[in-house]
Order: sequence, then structure tokens, then C-alpha cells
Amino acid sequence: MTETTEQIKKERAVLVAVTNDRQEARQTEEYLDELEFLAATADIIPVKRFTQRLPMPNSRIYVGPGKLEEIAAWCEAEGIDVAIFDDELSPSQTRNIEQALPCRVLDRTRLILDIFMSRAKTAYARTQVQLAQYEYMLPRLAGLWTHLERQRGGTGTRGGAGEREIETDRRIVRNRIAKLKEDLRKIDCQMAIQRGNRGSLVRVALVGYTNVGKSTIMNLISKSDVFAENKLFATLDTTVRKVVLENLPFLLSDTVGFIRKLPTELVESFKSTLDEVREADLLLHVVDISHPGFEDQIAVVNQTLRDIGAGDKPVFLVFNKIDAYHFVRKAEDDLTPADRENLSLEELKQSWIARAGTPCIFISARDRIGIDKFRRDLYGMVREIHAGRYPFNNFLY
Repeated sequence: MTETTEQIKKERAVLVAVTNDRQEARQTEEYLDELEFLAATADIIPVKRFTQRLPMPNSRIYVGPGKLEEIAAWCEAEGIDVAIFDDELSPSQTRNIEQALPCRVLDRTRLILDIFMSRAKTAYARTQVQLAQYEYMLPRLAGLWTHLERQRGGTGTRGGAGEREIETDRRIVRNRIAKLKEDLRKIDCQMAIQRGNRGSLVRVALVGYTNVGKSTIMNLISKSDVFAENKLFATLDTTVRKVVLENLPFLLSDTVGFIRKLPTELVESFKSTLDEVREADLLLHVVDISHPGFEDQIAVVNQTLRDIGAGDKPVFLVFNKIDAYHFVRKAEDDLTPADRENLSLEELKQSWIARAGTPCIFISARDRIGIDKFRRDLYGMVREIHAGRYPFNNFLY
């Protein structure tokens, strides 16, 4: 099959975002870049972006009425398959937008859930994603049966057929949610026993934004073959490997990547997967230094760690992808203040190294730059934790 034929079969999409008063236009473009990457991960081809500056998204239709008409007209003229919105839409917003647009409507949450489902390989991951999908679906069942809402049954009926169908569907979904939660509870117990059987080895967890290179680093350090790909959420299942640096053994785990506006349903259903993070002795926070918004990504990861109860863990910042870092040198006669984009890699390194209390290193996992020093630094940190746990076991050193 040719590439052209494959592209014809893929859905074409428009991306829609609202820029609020506290947000710069540059930030909106970065967010849409990420939404475009999400769409590409789901095999959807974005062809146009629509943005509008509003104090906050319209409570009925997300954007303004005029902008929605513009989007509808363009989608109609270009034969667009799907419109993707860069926020989670409420059930009423979704219904109103679907009535106005000639194409399918996806919000950011639904898109991420679809990607997670396509990436889930094990029964555990699929169960977690299914739970998140049903919890997302439950409040959105209303409106599916509005074509029956005026039908009435016989004497004494409380409502129309539409109401009965909605209640039936809600009961089915609630029962399914209860069953999935029970399944996860059983699997969680099994995994807790497995974690308990690992003994008292030092535990190190790789965390970070999605697609920053955690799995590549995992493969380098543990000499394993964890799946790594330049797409979002390549890793859903936590992978744990025993690693020995010099003469010191420890456990290294690779976890699901975080992302801005990670759906609440996913955070809840994946909390058990993230037990590896909560129980870790040291977090390796991997950062893609080549990304223009890497500082925002660091903030997102730190907030997510706090949300899951791991915000107080010792952290080693690993700035990856230095091979892809680019900067723009300011002209000598340019007197405007320098931005982060004007800093060379060495200047950026010094600015982060100077920040107290944050041990960090700069590497390229792909080109294996700085990997030897990374191993030495990691060994020193694990050794310190091990020495504190086993103060009389100094023969290891």
C-alpha cells in the first residue's frame, strides 16, 4: 500500500483552542503543537487550526457563535472528518457543538483516552483505560435518547421511552464501572504482593512528560528492550528491571508519561500503576531540553507528582536530547532582554546547575552523550540511599 493511499484513509481534522487573558499567543501555539502530536499519534491528520481569544471558554459552545459558524463553514467546504478541541468539553457543550458542526467532535480528554486504549497491550492496562472511558462516558449519556423523549407509555408511566433508555444505559455503565474497579482491586493486590516480594532493594523510578526519552534511558541503563517510539504514550505499563551498577543492585522502573491536562479519569484509574512512583526511593525526572516549553512540562510533572502523593521524593533532573537543542544568538546591537531561546546550551546548563537543591545532568540518550557520567552520578545516589538503609553493609563499597 502506498503512503498516499494510507493518508487518504486517515481522518482529516481541524484543531480548536481558546486563548484566555492570562495566556500568550505563543503558548496557545505550543499547546496546539502538542494537540497536533496527539492527533498524529491517533492517526488523524490535522489540516487547520482555529483559535480565539476569550476571557474563558463559552459555557455553551466553547468558542463564540461567529467563530463556530466559521469553523462549521470551513469543515463543510473542505469535507473535514473531525474537529478536535484543546480542552475537555462538558456534555452540554459537546451536544451543542455537534449540532452546529458537520463532522465528528472530539475533545482533548476523549482523544487521549482513545490513544491510551490503542496503546494498551496488557489486560491490566486495558482494564484501567476501560474504567476511565466508562467514567468519562457516564455523565454524557443524557441526550443520546432525546429522539424518544416525547414518547409516552401507558397510564401511570413516569416518563418517556428516552428517560427509560437513559436510566437503563446508566445502570449498565455503573455496573460495568463497579466490575472494572473490582477487577483492578484484585490485580492491585497481586501487584502489591509482587512489590513486597522484591525485598528491600533501592527503588528508582523514571518519571517525566510523555515522549521525553524515558524508555530509551531505561534501555541504556538496564540493557533491556523496553518499547520506545517517537510518539506520545509509547509506554503504558510500568516496566521494572533489576540493574547492577558496579557491585550495587537496585530496581529501575519505567512509568507512563504525564501530559498537560491529563484527564482526571486516567489519573484515578492509573493510580495503582503509579504505585511504583509513590514507593520509589529516588525519582529520575527526565526532561526534553530541546522542547521550547520544557519548563512548563517540568511544572506539569511536578504538579502531577504532588497530586499522586509523590511530591516529596528525592529527584534527579535528567535533561535529555541535548543533541536536538537549538538557540538563536542575539545580535550585538540588540538591546532587548534575552529570552530563554537566546541561551546557548552551556549558558542554560549553568542557569540550572546554579539552582540550589536540584541535582541535574545533561545527556543525549540517543547519541549516548554524557551516559557514563549519568551512570556514575546515579550510582552515587543509589549508594547513599543504600548506605542509609544498611549502614553496616559497607563491604559493597
